[in-house]
Amino acid sequence: MTSTLRRRPAQRRSVERVERMLDECALLLDEVGYEALTTKEVARRAEVPIGTFYQFFQDKQGLVRALARRNLDAFLARIIDRIPQADLGHWTDLVDLAIDEFVDMKRTTPGFAVVDFGEILLAPGGPSVEGSRRALDGTQENNVVVAERLRALTLELLDAPVGPGLDRALLVAVEAADAVLKLAFRADPRGDALLIAECKHLVRRYLADHLP
Repeated sequence: MTSTLRRRPAQRRSVERVERMLDECALLLDEVGYEALTTKEVARRAEVPIGTFYQFFQDKQGLVRALARRNLDAFLARIIDRIPQADLGHWTDLVDLAIDEFVDMKRTTPGFAVVDFGEILLAPGGPSVEGSRRALDGTQENNVVVAERLRALTLELLDAPVGPGLDRALLVAVEAADAVLKLAFRADPRGDALLIAECKHLVRRYLADHLP
């Protein structure tokens, strides 16, 4: 997977600056959208010189890609953090937990309604900016990367059969969930509850043929 940063921050001050720029990017995506987002405004609000911005990011696309990577890491961390307190009697409960966390991030995480895991949306639920389907990794589509990260989590938590069958099933599940959840957020900016429930039902029933 290629890096989204021109160079990695080594010192604490640099790490804090990069995080501030990502935070301000997320807030601005909610306020003005992707098309009106500018590197100059991100740098101004993060209180860093514009030259510092370009030390770490090539352009606003690179900035947004880094935000998407951070979002994916945060999503997986939230799932892992929730598991010890969750009453997971069956792997289907993990499906529900993952979808609930994604929906909650859509509702509460700055910028996530515009950019979740790479694809840039012009409005809740779509349409997307052309060329943003490979934002996480220039060699693979975003959902492939997401499915790979979920595969690692699935193998760690479940007694799942390793092999191309599981890989394919997780990719199909991610694609299906992505499509239905986009529909849910087109129907209602907060996410249509009935469609979210249908998404859970669809993924659980589909994966039942692939997981023990």
